[in-house]
Amino acid sequence: PPRAPAQAPAAPRPAAPIASRPMPRIETPAPAPAAPAARSEAEVVPASVMAEIRALRQIVEQHMAGFAWGETARNEPVKTELLRQMLDSGFSPQLARELLDDLPHELDARQAQAWARGAADRALRTLGSDHDIIERGGVFALVGPTGVGKTTTTAKLAARCVLRHGASKLALVTTDGYRIGAHEQLRIYGRILGVPVHLVKDGDDLRQTLAELSHKHMVLVDTMGMSQRDQMVTEQIGMLSACNVQRLLLLNATGRGDTMDDVVRAYRGGGLAGCILTKVDEAASLAPALDVAMRHGLKLHYVSNGQRVPEDLHLPNRAYLLHRAFKDAPESSPHRFAGVEPGLVMASAGVAAVGGRRG
Repeated sequence: PPRAPAQAPAAPRPAAPIASRPMPRIETPAPAPAAPAARSEAEVVPASVMAEIRALRQIVEQHMAGFAWGETARNEPVKTELLRQMLDSGFSPQLARELLDDLPHELDARQAQAWARGAADRALRTLGSDHDIIERGGVFALVGPTGVGKTTTTAKLAARCVLRHGASKLALVTTDGYRIGAHEQLRIYGRILGVPVHLVKDGDDLRQTLAELSHKHMVLVDTMGMSQRDQMVTEQIGMLSACNVQRLLLLNATGRGDTMDDVVRAYRGGGLAGCILTKVDEAASLAPALDVAMRHGLKLHYVSNGQRVPEDLHLPNRAYLLHRAFKDAPESSPHRFAGVEPGLVMASAGVAAVGGRRG
C-alpha cells in the first residue's frame, strides 16, 4: 500500500525572550593619594643654620651701616654731627631723620643747630594760653599709668580754676576707689580749695554724677592709674568716652621713649584732647618725651616740675623745652655715641643714614 507522505518538520519554536538584567556596576577604585611633594630645601634647613644666616645678615647690615655713616660723614659732616647730637640727646632715629631731611647743605654747624630747633618748634604743638581749658571749661579726665602724678596735677588744675572763677564753679570727681586712701588724697585738696569731691564706682554712676554737675563751669576727673598693658585701660576709655569726657594723657618725662609710645597707643583710643608732661624737674633730657608728643601729634597743654600746688604747673615754654631737648650729652657721658655707633642705631631702627627709611 502506498506510504503516507512524510510530515514536514515542525517549525522551530521561537526562543523565549531573555529577561533584561541590570549590568553589573563596575567599581572604579579611588585614586591613590598623591605622594606629598618633596619639601623644599629651605624647609629642611636646620634652625641652627637659619640662626647663623640671620646673624651673618645682621653683621653685613651693620658693616653696611658703618660704611654708609662714614660716607655721609664725609659728604655731609654738619648734618651727620647734628644727627649724632640729636641721638645723644634722646631723640628717636625716626624723628631725627624726618626733621633733618630738608636741612640745607650750605649751613654751618651753628646755623644747622638753629635750623633743626626751628623744625622741631614747627612740629611741636602746644597750648598757647589757659583759654582752651580754664576759660572755656568743660569736663576733663586726667589719665595715665600709675605714679605719673594724676592726682597732684588734678589738684593743680583745680587751684588754677578756683583762682580764676571761684570754688563754686568747679567740681572734682574721682574714679579711683581701688587704692587705699586714693580718693582721700583728693578730698584733702578739695577741702583746702573749698571744692566738693565725688567718688564714682562705674559708668552709670559717672553719668549720673556728671548730669548733676552740669551747671559747673569745670569738672575735673581723677582716674585710677594702671599699666598700659592692663585690659582695664580699654574699659576706662569706654566709660569716659560714653560720658563725653575729654581726656588728657599724662606723660612721665623721665620715661623711655618706647615705653611712652606704648602708653600713648594704649590710652589714645577714641582720641585724646592732649597731654601733660610731668616730672620735668627729674628728667635728664626732655627729648624722648617731646619726641613722642611730636610723632603722635599730641598737643602739650601743661608741664609739671614739682609737687607744689599750684605753683609747679606751667604753660609750655617752647624755647625752654626745646633748649632742654637739644642739650648735648656731656663728653664723659656713658650714653654718648662714638664712631659709627649712630649709624648702627639708625640701621637697627630701619632708618638709613641718608635718604629716609631703608627699603
